[in-house]
Amino acid sequence: MRRSIRALAAAVLALPLALAVAPSAHAADPTTMTSGFYVDPNSTAKQWAAAHPGDGRTPAINASLANTPMARWFGAWSGTIGTATGAYAGAADHADKLPLLVAYNIPLRDSCGGHSGGGAATPSAYASWIAQFAGGIAGRPAVVLLEPDSLADYGCLTQAQVRERQGMLAGALAEFNRQAPNTWVYLDAGNPGWIGAATMAQRLHEAGLRQAHGFSLNISNYYTTAQNTAYGNAVNAELAARYGYTKPFVVDTSRNGNGSNGEWCNAAGRRIGTPTRMGGGAEMLLWIKAPGESDGNCGVGTGSTAGQFLPEVAYKMIYGY
Repeated sequence: MRRSIRALAAAVLALPLALAVAPSAHAADPTTMTSGFYVDPNSTAKQWAAAHPGDGRTPAINASLANTPMARWFGAWSGTIGTATGAYAGAADHADKLPLLVAYNIPLRDSCGGHSGGGAATPSAYASWIAQFAGGIAGRPAVVLLEPDSLADYGCLTQAQVRERQGMLAGALAEFNRQAPNTWVYLDAGNPGWIGAATMAQRLHEAGLRQAHGFSLNISNYYTTAQNTAYGNAVNAELAARYGYTKPFVVDTSRNGNGSNGEWCNAAGRRIGTPTRMGGGAEMLLWIKAPGESDGNCGVGTGSTAGQFLPEVAYKMIYGY
C-alpha cells in the first residue's frame, strides 16, 4: 500500500537552490502512497441520494456529485475528534485512497460572516483538539485543509486576537509535523476577491506557513481556476520577494464552473467545476466545499443552516442554472 518516494526526492534534488520550494517537515508524499482520492461514503450527497431513490434528481446527483472525491469537514459536531479523524483516515487507508479532511474549529470562527460561527472556546481547547485531530491521522497518508477563512477573516478581530490566532495556527502545523508525517497540510489563504496578495503572503508567513506543505484557495467560493492560479502565483511572488521561499497551493473547484458573480453566500446560477484531480494549474484541484451544501441562511439557501444539503441547489449546480 506504500509506494516509493524516490521520484519525489530526485525531483527536489534537481531544483536549483534559489528556486527551491520551502519544504515542510514531511519527507513523504501522500499522493504517491495511495491509488487516487477517497470518496466519502457518508457525504451528504450520498446520504440524500440513498434516502431518495425515486426522486427525479437522484440519478444526476449520484452521477455528478455523490461519487466525486471531496473533503469531509471536522469540527465540534464530529464527537471525539481523534476517533473521528482516525476512523476516516483508516477507512481511506484500507481502500488505498487519499482522504481530504478540513479542520474547522478555530476560536471565533467566521467572526465577520457569522453564518458558520463557532469554534473551540479557548486557545488551549483548540490546541488540545487539533493535537487529537493530528494524532488520529497518525502515520496514514492524508491531505488536511487547515481552518478555512481564518487568515482572511481578520476584520472583526482585535490585534491581540489576530496574534492569538496566528499562534494557534502555527501550533497546529507543528502538531501535524510531529504526529502526522504522511499528511500534507495546506494553510487556508482565502480567495482572489478578498485580501490582496501582499497582505495574504504576510499573514501566511506570520501564521507559520514555512511549516506547512502549502496553502489553499477558494474554499466555499466561486472564483475560476484561472483567477485562483493567478492569485496563488501572486502570493508566491510576494513570499519569494519578502521571505525567500514559495509554496504549492490547491484550489477548491467544487462550485467554480461558472465563476463568481460577486456573491459568496449560496450564490444563484453557479456550477460545479473540475472534479478532484492532481495538477490543473495548481498542485491539486479539489472539491473541498461539497456542492449542494448550504453556506447558511442566505441567497438560494434562505431558510437553511450551514452544511445542510439542498437537493434543488445541488441539482441546479450540476447544470449551471
